[in-house]
Amino acid sequence: MKLTDVITRRLVCGISVLLAAVTLAASERALAGPPFMTDDPEPVDYGHWEVYGFSAGAHGSSNTSGLGPSVEVNYGARPNLQLHLIMGFAFDEPAGRPLRMGMSDIELGAKYRFIDPAPDNWWPQVGVFPLVELPTGDASRGLGAGYRQEFLPVWVQKDIGKWTTYGGGGYWINPGPANRNYWFTGWLLQRQVTENLALGGEIFHQTSAMVGRDASSGFNLGGIYDFTKHCHLLFAAGRGGLVYAVDAASVRNPVTYYLAFQWTI
Repeated sequence: MKLTDVITRRLVCGISVLLAAVTLAASERALAGPPFMTDDPEPVDYGHWEVYGFSAGAHGSSNTSGLGPSVEVNYGARPNLQLHLIMGFAFDEPAGRPLRMGMSDIELGAKYRFIDPAPDNWWPQVGVFPLVELPTGDASRGLGAGYRQEFLPVWVQKDIGKWTTYGGGGYWINPGPANRNYWFTGWLLQRQVTENLALGGEIFHQTSAMVGRDASSGFNLGGIYDFTKHCHLLFAAGRGGLVYAVDAASVRNPVTYYLAFQWTI
């Protein structure tokens, strides 16, 4: 079976399952964050939810690796404070070997915006978004890191009319044999093209995360389409980086994708 057929089948199956699950569970779009790797300081509004059903992956060096079907949930726990969870399934398909799939690592985080200026103020929004990756995936099958990881970033954002720009970066604590702690930084520019469609692009860079592995840079182009006030399609594709790859050791200079449905309440 061709790689494109495999990816299409996974996306269709994963999105169908997630649509059913999330619609049974529940039902204002944030302007930043997914579908891009670069994040933003803007939390979900107090008392509101964001729920994403998504798949994200990378293909390179004859290996395909990623997440999906998976779920991301964000909740505005307090003014300027967002709680964050990602969990679901991971997949890895090394060259010449069968597809492996199972539970992924679980991501927990808390976003706190400590500078929130008035709209007519020239100051940007500023926040922190520490993340913890729990090693719940099976690392021996290429479905997880095998060690707890932490990310300590600072993000800034400025909105000017129909334009939004945000970026920043932070430090990944990346334990394990032959692993290195590393820096990640990125920046994005996005425009509200129509009432329902926003398009943007990002560039990013990370230092070496493994012994014998060079630093890497990349880009993504993508957007957000609003079907309704509460239902949105997010999409992006690009090249470079290892953020989407589960088995990072075997995916070099990958082509990456992200596809999600988002519900906001």
